Amino acid sequence: MNEATRQKLKSVSVATLCTALFKRGLRNQYIQDVRPLSADKGTMVGEAYTLRYIPAREDLNPITVFQDRAHPQRKAVEECPPGAVLVIDSRKDARAASAGSILVSRLMVRGVAGIVTDGGFRDSPEIAALAIPSYHARPSSPTNLTLHQALDINVPIGCGDAAVFPGDVIVGDAEGVIVIPANIADAIADEAVEMTAFEDFVTEQVLGGRSILGLYPPTDPDVKDLFATWRQAKGR
Repeated sequence: MNEATRQKLKSVSVATLCTALFKRGLRNQYIQDVRPLSADKGTMVGEAYTLRYIPAREDLNPITVFQDRAHPQRKAVEECPPGAVLVIDSRKDARAASAGSILVSRLMVRGVAGIVTDGGFRDSPEIAALAIPSYHARPSSPTNLTLHQALDINVPIGCGDAAVFPGDVIVGDAEGVIVIPANIADAIADEAVEMTAFEDFVTEQVLGGRSILGLYPPTDPDVKDLFATWRQAKGR
């Protein structure tokens, strides 16, 4: 992902991106039932680096597995590239944690752009206070070993009913998280910037008392000229 695309995606909402993707026939890119631990971290943008959990099998998942330096969860935390987003497939099961504050802190200091799971985090108050965007379904104190067995790194996964392929572009705001296929990220970013300009114009018009009829969508003949004048005045 080039830096221009990253900056464009930081300036638009997940809701607008959902509409842009819907226009291309992509209806299931929003990660369901995840929310930010803190809504004041700004927009998260990064390429997906994935971790997949399967249901834990007790004889293979004792506490001693963490002594292995190549344990997939630990390895993912140490190898997720700076600027990427770690996306964890927890099978929508938040009964045990997907990670805790120490691992998320390590991601933060390594320059990772964010972390997303369709399960839950332990130490969630501490994670919410960190300077890294984080998204989960709900807090969960039990260790991940209770129910989750880390198996694969950087393979295609499902997260909150959305397919996530390594390298897909992940965008998260105060509302939620969306997955943009890597091959159309540049085009989607351009389209979303244009959509956002029009949406801001429409919002200003509506707050000024104008009806949405003929304005949104712009079927009245004067709207396009008004929008062009507005863009010139706003430098957009």
